[in-house]
Amino acid sequence: MEIERKFLIAALPAQLSEYPRDEIEQGYLNTAPVLRIRKKNTSYIFTYKSSGLMTREEIEVPLTEDAYRHLIPKCDGNVITKTRYRIPEPQGYTVELDVFHGSLEGLLLAEVEFPSEEAASGFQPLEWFACEVTQESTFHNSYMSSAAPEDILSAAQKKLRNITEYARHQSSPD
Repeated sequence: MEIERKFLIAALPAQLSEYPRDEIEQGYLNTAPVLRIRKKNTSYIFTYKSSGLMTREEIEVPLTEDAYRHLIPKCDGNVITKTRYRIPEPQGYTVELDVFHGSLEGLLLAEVEFPSEEAASGFQPLEWFACEVTQESTFHNSYMSSAAPEDILSAAQKKLRNITEYARHQSSPD
């Protein structure tokens, strides 16, 4: 079972190069249910994910490089490339910060996985998290694989602009 919350990020945290990272390329053979193939550094993984936004079943099995290379041209839509940083945070969890490349260049998303829904609900987002997008399918990789990249980037920019305007309004004197 996978239980995670997802956040849009406005700016990269300091000392990012100090954290471990993975180079990821992934494509989707299907999005309902999710059937994903992924190259993570030099390993290859096939993943099944059930429906759901915060909580869903997830099964991963290894693939050979040959199987991955055979399947990647069969993927629908966009192949997603990103660098994933693994950042420890004060509550004991790991933030997986995705810095997207290629057609989604500029998009920054963070995910935090939890052992239970109660733990997920009790999590206090970090100061550098701009806004939560867990319940917004627009920011899930399976959706992004089939959507127009400019629509995803536009939606992210709009959310970040709205948050900035709201914060500016809250801090200005009446």
